[in-house]
Amino acid sequence: MDKEPAGAKGTGLQLFQSLLPVEKTSAIRDALAGFTLAAMNVPQALGYTKIAGTPVISGLYTLLLPLIAFAALGSSRYLVVAADSATAAILATGLSGLATPNSAQYLALASLVALLTAGLLLLARLFRLGFLSDFLSRTVLVGFLTGVGFQVGIAVLGELLRLPVHTNQPLEQLLTIVRELPHIHGPTFAVSLSVITSILVLRRLAPHLPGALIAVVAAIAASASLDFAGYGIELIGPVSGGFPHLALPPLDSTLIKNLLPTAGACFIMIVAQSSVTSRAYATRHHQALDPNRDLLGLSAANAAAALSGTFVVNGSPTQTAMVENSGGSSQLAHLSTALVVLLVLLFLTGPLQYLPVSALGAIVFTIAIHLIDFKGLADLKAKAHGEWILALVTASAVVVLGVEHGIILAIVLSLLDHVRRGYRPHTAIEVLDEAGNWRWQAASASSHAEPGLVVFWFGADLYYASVNHFCTQALALVRESSQPVAWLVIDAGAITGVDYSAAGSLLELHDNLAKIGVRLAFAHASVDFQNDLNRLHVMEKLDRSLIFDRLHDCLSAYRNRAEQR
Repeated sequence: MDKEPAGAKGTGLQLFQSLLPVEKTSAIRDALAGFTLAAMNVPQALGYTKIAGTPVISGLYTLLLPLIAFAALGSSRYLVVAADSATAAILATGLSGLATPNSAQYLALASLVALLTAGLLLLARLFRLGFLSDFLSRTVLVGFLTGVGFQVGIAVLGELLRLPVHTNQPLEQLLTIVRELPHIHGPTFAVSLSVITSILVLRRLAPHLPGALIAVVAAIAASASLDFAGYGIELIGPVSGGFPHLALPPLDSTLIKNLLPTAGACFIMIVAQSSVTSRAYATRHHQALDPNRDLLGLSAANAAAALSGTFVVNGSPTQTAMVENSGGSSQLAHLSTALVVLLVLLFLTGPLQYLPVSALGAIVFTIAIHLIDFKGLADLKAKAHGEWILALVTASAVVVLGVEHGIILAIVLSLLDHVRRGYRPHTAIEVLDEAGNWRWQAASASSHAEPGLVVFWFGADLYYASVNHFCTQALALVRESSQPVAWLVIDAGAITGVDYSAAGSLLELHDNLAKIGVRLAFAHASVDFQNDLNRLHVMEKLDRSLIFDRLHDCLSAYRNRAEQR
């Protein structure tokens, strides 16, 4: 479904294409879905600021201009681009020690990371790098987000119990909490437990209700009427509302150099998570999708976040699901969400001063629980034990080493997993059944398609890492055969390319076979495969009459030559 949408040709700068066509019935449904998303997402956005370490009001800013920017320039009709736990956790790790959380300096650095991320996304758009998302496998993504869930959940335990925690390392935080358990602040814990229970129960019994919003409103009302502050329960205090002040973050070269790795980690997470989410919904609803245009929309959204004094935004799977479940079917729903948030900023920030800090921590804790993908891990364990181990390693790395190092490890593990599959691909011998059809069986030197004819199938491209395995198996099939081999046929149906190293090994294989009287033939040789053989001068040494389109053609030629002897 990754097609360029209508109207996206030419300059590619047509605005709000993801809203079209606008029809009265769908527009009303989208507007209602947007109000629902706002009701569910405003409390979560406030919670994400606890993960990111930014002022509470910055969470609402992520639901204003960034939403409008992506709706204007993105291609996905469903993707919600706003605050997200994974990128918020990466940001907090990257800014740790550079400034005091919730301070003006810290927020300026967070906005600079958003601007740098926007720049990286714009470069990716200019160079059409939308395919980069394919290099972060679903397996390590499950592990990464699970690790983030544990890391975020541990990080807010101190606020839930009002216990002092003076470290950013998850394991040290957990040990500190365990040591300080006898000193739990009872009223704070009661508020935390009430909010967590309310959200989880409503999520279970009435998933369409905004459980987090109901819990927040109840906590604010109880705090104001029962004087929570008098019981030692910490409140977030006065929150300045109004439209965000637009300004560029400080463009200091030293800061940019120091924050570029954090922006790079956010960039990778955004490309991977947003692409997977937008592609899934485009496929489900049979809609066209332009991943490179989405990169432009994501860049604009993060630039809007930077200019409006907030932190990195990302395509969120959970928030996108909220919109779909509420009946939304275009970015018009997200524009109506932005309108609701604007009204909250202008008129409803006053009551937020009574919100207990532990209530926000409780919201974050429920988000963390949702991130831990127990179902995905169980599915991996049942179907692919090796990939389950890979996911667990990634999750453990996030918890032990931190989110920023975890995302780097996730990329490395994804690439190593890909190399492993290409390095030792599936191989088989092809033989004819009684009906005259070709079938595969395990590679064995005792299996011939015809006396003297061995057909070898190799399930990957030939390159420097895989060619030694290919040549070793090919020679073994000939040398260990119980009967003389006249032709070794390579079924090249899965081989689309050959690199320089593999070309040299192919020539050596040809020469080694010729010395023992075996001819090397190819079937199902694609145009790209043959072009590589020509470019690398391998074809000059091969017998072109032994290159066939079909295995049956190869078999006929072999039988004809046998009859002529």
